[in-house]
Amino acid sequence: MDPENVKSNLVLILDYGSQYTHLITRRIRSLSVFSLCISGTSSLKSIVDLKPRVIILSGGPHSVHSPNSPSFPDGFVDYVESNGVFVLGICYGLQLLVQRLGGVVRVGERQEYGRMEIEVVRACGLFGSKEVGHKQTVWMSHGDEAAELPEGFEVVARSQQGAVAAVENRERRFYGLQYHPEVTHSPEGMETLRYFLFDVCRVDAGWNMEDVLNEEIKLIKGMVAPDDHVICALSGGVDSTVAATLVHKAIGDRLHCVFVDNGLLRYKERERVMETFERDLHLPVTCVDATDQFLSKLKGVVDPEMKRKIIGKEFISSFDAFGQDLERKFGKKPVYLVQGTLYPDVIESCPPPGSGRTHSHTIKSHHNVGGLPKDMKLKLIEPLKLLFKDEVRELGRILNVPRAFLQRHPFPGPGLAVRVLGDVTEGNALDILRQVDEIFIQSIKDAGIYDSIWQAFAVFLPIRSVGVQGDQRTHSHVVALRAVTSQDGMTADWYNFEHKFLDDVARKICNSVRGVNRVVQDITSKPPSTIEWE
Repeated sequence: MDPENVKSNLVLILDYGSQYTHLITRRIRSLSVFSLCISGTSSLKSIVDLKPRVIILSGGPHSVHSPNSPSFPDGFVDYVESNGVFVLGICYGLQLLVQRLGGVVRVGERQEYGRMEIEVVRACGLFGSKEVGHKQTVWMSHGDEAAELPEGFEVVARSQQGAVAAVENRERRFYGLQYHPEVTHSPEGMETLRYFLFDVCRVDAGWNMEDVLNEEIKLIKGMVAPDDHVICALSGGVDSTVAATLVHKAIGDRLHCVFVDNGLLRYKERERVMETFERDLHLPVTCVDATDQFLSKLKGVVDPEMKRKIIGKEFISSFDAFGQDLERKFGKKPVYLVQGTLYPDVIESCPPPGSGRTHSHTIKSHHNVGGLPKDMKLKLIEPLKLLFKDEVRELGRILNVPRAFLQRHPFPGPGLAVRVLGDVTEGNALDILRQVDEIFIQSIKDAGIYDSIWQAFAVFLPIRSVGVQGDQRTHSHVVALRAVTSQDGMTADWYNFEHKFLDDVARKICNSVRGVNRVVQDITSKPPSTIEWE
């Protein structure tokens, strides 16, 4: 599809803080429709500039009665009506629509959380493909409810308790669902979204990775002057590798890749990664050993955010030094830095809507987003920043990146610094963690379950425990094992290993790694936890 046609069919999500918001974006993209997510409190100009065909108001933890509850900007209603934009409110988004358009939202007599049954009472609009009386199970999560609808609105579905479950005003193109159609707990939710987009809004499908690749190459060629040189920071992970391969396809040998060994890599990571780059990817890569530089700056630092900031700053310092070497060689300073920033990195580095907080208050600063210094000399090229991990892997397949490389588990930009809780330079924590992690990952591969897991790793805990090894009392370190399944890294469930596997791994670790006498497993999902511990 023509890029302009893709943009003219944009589905824009205004995020009001629901843990499911990113899923809406993913579900819509899975229908080959381009979707973006921005803050629900964005300015009207930010919305207008994107020229969306459809706007979805997400759910959120707020009540429309709270004094600081987030809302769409003034002028929003006039804009969407005068430009024929369809609007769908989900959960909090429905209540926001009802209240702002003159209806009444009240605290519900009976709150609705979890699986509920709803019944279609009008077979039109959102449920035009259903019959009156059709029942379906959906996922509810609300305490407030629409008590009085704005003029021109009608109820099209109710819950088994009689609460409003879906509303619409077809003439004004306003629609609302009190439940979450984007989650798997609403089995017919995808069908509802599909019908709304294609039958109600008449959106055209056609967004695909081939078009994304061609558009990004075109953008990069237009951005980078014919005599400009570009640095790419390679981490050995999927994201930076796909980004480098894409940019190399666009500008050829004017791309100069650098792999920085910051002393925070996994067991034999440097040797393995460099071999892969040279043997399989044929990318021009320079390896820089900056171990002392990074670890000296991290000595004594225990705060996770501070660790990320320091590492981000030192990476840029290393890239600047590499750039100076290139300047001496080619007689011109490199202008750009390529990074493999992904969409989840951008989303997680933004503040919660309605929090009144600035960009700096985040779930955590991602190395590729919040960890970069403000005075950075290089301009950024981030060709993957609107993509999720599975989309990046699909892009990599198109670019002929080897499958074995694309299936590698994600590895954080700050490396083992966020897997050693506390001071990474204290004692031999890094060496212990490398050995434990290698045993864990190799055992997963030997069991044939590596591709079934999104991410697996070990964590060095800043505690010691009493044990008995060789008939002697020990007071040694504790390590944690974490493995999760996920589609995009935004939500995750812990992987349920067989007990025998865990028993074998724990024995191997305690018998092979000096200084460890206890192994624990992290069985927490995301949310409430993040995948990484820091």
